[in-house]
Amino acid sequence: MDKLIEEMKSLKAKAMAGGGEDKIKAQHEKGKMTARERIALLFDEGTFSEIMTFARTQSTEFGLDKTDLYGDGVVTGWGKIDGRTAFVYSQDFTSLGGTLGEMHASKIGKVYELALKVGAPVIGINDSGGARIQEGAASLEGYGLVFKNNVMASGVIPQITIMAGPAAGGAVYSPALTDFLIMVKGDAYYMFVTGPEITKVVLGEDVSMQDLGGAVVHASKSGVVHFMVDSEQEAINTAKRLLSYLPSNNMEEPPYMDTGDTNDREVKDAESIVPTDSAKTFDIRDLVYAVVDNGEFLEVHKHWAQNITVGFARVAGNVVGIVANNSAYASGAIDIDAADKAARFIRFCDAFNIPLVSIVDTPGYIPGTDQEYRGIIRHGAKMLYAFAEATVPKITVVVRRSYGGAHIAMSIKSLGADVIYAWPSAEIAVTGPEGAVRILYKKELQAASNPDELLKQRIAEYKKLFANPYWAAKKGLIDDVIEPKDTRKVIMSALSMLKNKREYRYPKKAWEYASLT
Repeated sequence: MDKLIEEMKSLKAKAMAGGGEDKIKAQHEKGKMTARERIALLFDEGTFSEIMTFARTQSTEFGLDKTDLYGDGVVTGWGKIDGRTAFVYSQDFTSLGGTLGEMHASKIGKVYELALKVGAPVIGINDSGGARIQEGAASLEGYGLVFKNNVMASGVIPQITIMAGPAAGGAVYSPALTDFLIMVKGDAYYMFVTGPEITKVVLGEDVSMQDLGGAVVHASKSGVVHFMVDSEQEAINTAKRLLSYLPSNNMEEPPYMDTGDTNDREVKDAESIVPTDSAKTFDIRDLVYAVVDNGEFLEVHKHWAQNITVGFARVAGNVVGIVANNSAYASGAIDIDAADKAARFIRFCDAFNIPLVSIVDTPGYIPGTDQEYRGIIRHGAKMLYAFAEATVPKITVVVRRSYGGAHIAMSIKSLGADVIYAWPSAEIAVTGPEGAVRILYKKELQAASNPDELLKQRIAEYKKLFANPYWAAKKGLIDDVIEPKDTRKVIMSALSMLKNKREYRYPKKAWEYASLT
């Protein structure tokens, strides 16, 4: 037995060494960690249990049968993150370039199988050269297996991807199928369907790796990346912080945390944060920080579609999803990207029992041929669908403008909002004052001897009617008009009241949560 144990220890040591000292050194020289170093930072000390440690490629073509590497380019297993069970697969670039082959995919599949059985999140740490060419179509089947697992787990358990290396071609789609993607900035980290070389040959475009698929591009232009970070350590910290807001599965409630913040405190300087003049812009995040516990807000998609702000926070220790218009960008109007961003976030929150709080200040949808040609109708409908479909508690606070279709899209009573509050500065109408007056009094303005003076007069009358929340309140469309300083209190009270909310939908032939809204 001693001899057998020594043999086992020797083989395990070989597996732990990955591709060997030279490959590990090369990894470190790029500023990157190894697969096991990343796992050590992710999990509570001493809690990681590895599975399929000795798996090896079964292929014999192109000299693969001569390789003597265990693990097949990926480390898999489970452990505890802040005391909660989670699963991981961490691709090992030092071993076969972290390429995905048949056994590599099988290991990831096993992680998902176990995670779904016990109801625990999966964190994927991607650092791979892509499909293993030497294994031919078997590697493509492997990707199919991974993609299928991503879809089966969608809306059942949280899925987080950390992009800690390159991804090209089919390798980019698994990260895109997961719920949240965290990407590190730097030359060693990129993802694209087609690389710069082929892009130049086919289209004549001369573009660098980073300009085509770096973290900055995907965080600010494509919207693929939810969190852009400066280091792998920060990526892991972000994943852990994100998990602190999420339940382990869709049958659990989000984790309550005693934040120490005073439940009945007033929102300090709320009136000074939001200008009463609707023509003036401000950053809605300042209000969010003031309302939520300890000013802690984990913003999602911070650099993309900034005209709408979404993210996780706590109110009285309870997790909420914030959806808020941000007038500091495009005046808070909703466009294609903002609608997609909000819809995806809303559907995630609904799938994982996270109440939604809408903070409204929007003049409407962005007009023009660009938006119409690209499908603002189709994309805008996603946001309406997401709010109408959601059965979690939905609380809306109108702080200023709430016009037109965007008013509906931010969650109103007829769409399913449970409670709606408004500040005295709220303006609720079909359209903005000037646009409305030009339509309503078109003939009168055309016949007027002084149309400019008449326009001002009619705008003033329109504002008097709609530039306050009381007309809507009289119709029962607003539950209460509140002082800005009481915003936190009313949200907290509504959350408490809605804690046991139950709402059902007509059964459908096939229902599923779609990550790709």
